[in-house]
Amino acid sequence: MATGTKTDTWWATAAVGAVVIALCYGFARYAYGPFVPRFSETFGLTTVGVGVLGGLSTAGYGLGLLLAPRTSARSARGTVLLAAASATAGLALMALAPHVAVFGVGIAVAGAGAGLVSPGVAQLIGETVGTGARDRAQTWANTGTGLGLAASAFTPLLAFGWPVIWAAFAALGVAVTFLAWRTLPSGPTGTPVAAKAAPGMAPLVLNSVLIGVTSAPYWTFSTSRLAEAGLSPVAATWCWATIGLAGLLGGLAGRAAGRAGLRTVNLATWTLAAAGFALLALPDPGVPLALLSGALFGVTYMALTGLCILWATRLDPERPARAITWSFAGLGVGQTVASPLAGVLAGGLGSAAVFGLTALVALTAWSQLHPRFGPP
Repeated sequence: MATGTKTDTWWATAAVGAVVIALCYGFARYAYGPFVPRFSETFGLTTVGVGVLGGLSTAGYGLGLLLAPRTSARSARGTVLLAAASATAGLALMALAPHVAVFGVGIAVAGAGAGLVSPGVAQLIGETVGTGARDRAQTWANTGTGLGLAASAFTPLLAFGWPVIWAAFAALGVAVTFLAWRTLPSGPTGTPVAAKAAPGMAPLVLNSVLIGVTSAPYWTFSTSRLAEAGLSPVAATWCWATIGLAGLLGGLAGRAAGRAGLRTVNLATWTLAAAGFALLALPDPGVPLALLSGALFGVTYMALTGLCILWATRLDPERPARAITWSFAGLGVGQTVASPLAGVLAGGLGSAAVFGLTALVALTAWSQLHPRFGPP
């Protein structure tokens, strides 16, 4: 295990952080969606039941976010290990669940790991990586979500029962937790601090809410939109995998922000995101444009969340976990509000119109040209 001093081997900490984030997001949080039909068949779930279980994941995520600033202040490394252990325990509970109540507890525990991991990894990088490489380390670690999505994308096509697949996810979690325990450096230990908002936090939170509002329709309805457009389930799976694979390129946002400025890169990324949403608003996107849409969504979502981390570290350099908690809480609020609203709009206007409106909403990010609404 490395020492708590600043190190130039930033890539090692970023890589292990990315792997833990891949576990907590790609497997413990986002893999739930593609398996909903199988879960519904096993537990006899109605659409209301599916929504309740999804809400439990969000509740666990919120709890993890609430705990993250205090645990990260005490030990950032310990927070990352706690996140990995929570994700692993949640996946194991889901795999072994004899009935839906235990399954719901597992979803909540797994969700808590996702809430803990991003603030913990960001705090650890801030404490152990030198300033020259810190932005790159932050954004590359954040691309772990894309890595997890890509790794889990094709698992719904496997012939195994979902409990076997989930048990494999839990076994992977054990390996990831052990890897993190053996290799992550130790930062300085401290005392818990309150999750107070740093000065200038409002624009960051608004930007994060906008990410949540615009990403929720894609996470929830992109697969059904592709089916509506005539794409096969296999093609839709490839599009989902493309989100994850392209998301790995989001790590370039850190270097780009260092050269062109955080505000410029943020606005350019929002413009590309709007283009990705608009492609699914076309009457017949077809496989090529659907893949391009998935790629644009993947790279911009990972880049935008990574840029939020950089934005947060500029607002609160000593304790970035606090600012990142506020940012990711805003993202969660945006997703929570937008998902049911998008469902209502899809029922009334059609899913293509929802993605057209989402593209227009994404372009409101250009209000950040005004200094009051943009990053520092």
